[in-house]
Amino acid sequence: MDWTLVISLIFFGLLAIVLDLLFIPGGVLAILGLITVISGVVCSYVAFGAAAGNIVLVCTLAVSIVAIVLILRSRTWRKCALNAEIDTKMNEFDEDKIKVGAVGETISRLAPSGKAVFDGDTVEVTSAHGLIDENSKVRVLRIDGNKITVELAD
Repeated sequence: MDWTLVISLIFFGLLAIVLDLLFIPGGVLAILGLITVISGVVCSYVAFGAAAGNIVLVCTLAVSIVAIVLILRSRTWRKCALNAEIDTKMNEFDEDKIKVGAVGETISRLAPSGKAVFDGDTVEVTSAHGLIDENSKVRVLRIDGNKITVELAD
């Protein structure tokens, strides 16, 4: 066993981990890469002794940390990350206008959730009994926090 095998095992193991992080999701390649890196370090201990094994281990950890930092700072990683801002709000409504028994009109199909208008306030509602078509009259059955449950009004 020589240094070429040890360096090759560590290099290809780290390469497999990087490929898994950036291009091939799932973790299988990363696990195989980790096993390969560990095999390279173990081979260095077995073939060249504790001193050489310790040096290989420290160098491998240093290269791994540098690689992780470079990957996280790369443009490729920024393209993979979600940068969208979430500006949606919870279902906010005037509790004085919308009470149990209030009648409104759907502005979207409730399948089983959708939007309805009650006294000019547009809110997200959930149908208690199946699907309700757009522009149908609905009645509020119950209000649990910000969840409004409705049924088809007669």
